[in-house]
Amino acid sequence: MSQLSYRVRPPACIGVYSADPTRLKQQLEQLFVAPGGPGLPAPDAARPPGQRLRAILAPHMDYTRGGTVYGWAFKELIQSTDARLFFIIATSHYSLQRFTLTRQDFATPLGPVLTDRACVDRLCELYGPGLFNDPHAHTREHSIELEVVLLQYLTYQRQPVRILPLLVGSLADCVDQRRDPAEQPDLARMVRALRQLEAEAGEPVCYLISGDLAHIGRKFGDRYRLDAPRLHASRQQDEQILAAAEQADPREYFARIAQEDDCRRICGLPPTWVALSAAQPKVGRLLQYRQYVAPDKSESVSFAAMSFWD
Repeated sequence: MSQLSYRVRPPACIGVYSADPTRLKQQLEQLFVAPGGPGLPAPDAARPPGQRLRAILAPHMDYTRGGTVYGWAFKELIQSTDARLFFIIATSHYSLQRFTLTRQDFATPLGPVLTDRACVDRLCELYGPGLFNDPHAHTREHSIELEVVLLQYLTYQRQPVRILPLLVGSLADCVDQRRDPAEQPDLARMVRALRQLEAEAGEPVCYLISGDLAHIGRKFGDRYRLDAPRLHASRQQDEQILAAAEQADPREYFARIAQEDDCRRICGLPPTWVALSAAQPKVGRLLQYRQYVAPDKSESVSFAAMSFWD
């Protein structure tokens, strides 16, 4: 294992998984086989004829609350692509930078997940300077960690996978100005760079989007009570956003969120917009949706599993 490796561990704020490999595997298995889950992936499952999986949207809630939504996302991923190179486009919760890369590997309790340094270097050439301006952005960020642990769990007995770990920061400037993100020079440049990087890869590439939906309630600064009508209204707004995502239309997806001033804090907006714009799928499919509500009604976070296809 490279000495330059992140030690993947649960963030201090939430207990997301066990550090013991045996217990971790048991925990991850439950994401697939618990009630409402899709069942464990079948490596020899038939794939839709004439279609190519371009991207998967997965939550980055802790596994306890994310539950079987993770299972639906990763079963589709494992059964539907031959890719061994994954572009992980993930929410950046803490950094002020729009984009942040790392060359470091990710050390999980099941073994290392390798960062493709050649891809990282080439993306830097295509995009330009600025992708390493915040050296600490990846250190405390969980949005990539949660995905690589599941990737390792599902692929550790097969040919190893490699990742391009890209954090994407806020699109608040675009929301405030009601400006199509494609008109922002840095966003447009990244989309072009990712497309070119994939074209040069010489192998199948699959995008893995790490992002949740609404964050509402007192925990996030709202003053209203999370009663049944409020939660129902939020779910309806989520359904409109997911319908736009099913059209695989990044412009409409962004517009739906901007119309509500992103007042529900859709943290998956930045990585989903970037991945849909770069991968250019033709259609999305909603696999599962969940709206978590804390027992004391202090918070609600919603999230979904989706697949995107040519």
